Amino acid sequence: METRSQSPQPPGVPRWAAMFYEPSSGTWRLGAESPDRSPVVYAIGEMAQVMRARGDEVTVALWGPRDGTWQRFDAAAPVTDPAAPVTDAAVAAVAAVAPDTASRPPSQGAGQPSRLAERMHDRRHQVLMAGLSKAGLYDLTPEDVTAVRTLVDRLDEATLRRVAHWMAGAGGGAG
Repeated sequence: METRSQSPQPPGVPRWAAMFYEPSSGTWRLGAESPDRSPVVYAIGEMAQVMRARGDEVTVALWGPRDGTWQRFDAAAPVTDPAAPVTDAAVAAVAAVAPDTASRPPSQGAGQPSRLAERMHDRRHQVLMAGLSKAGLYDLTPEDVTAVRTLVDRLDEATLRRVAHWMAGAGGGAG
């Protein structure tokens, strides 16, 4: 069983910051920072999605300002509640999607999908995943992954953008 050190406090003045754990080196690195929480939480979702697609384990700690000092927060807490500190026993881990993020649209006829159809499918998937991230949903169950695939396959990009906007609003994001 691997033992992992707790995330160190980020350097500098308190602001919103995401510290990512790198298992290969056993160290934590600063992955995103901003004066506002929303961009950092969004970056956590995007970076976690990329890391999961590579097959990497995602461990992240969200730090932010509280009363002029650093405070560790729960990365999965809704953006509308930026004052939700992490308990001492909890390790903030965010998983954007299941490892099968490279799903492709079904074949058109007997041949492979056209390059444009594949790009549009990928764009719709990205739009929906961004909406889920803004809503604070990072760790998708197999049923969630199936639902995402179904929506991406059946809805056009404009409709998916609207759904993503609703999710961002429900999660407290700017949309």
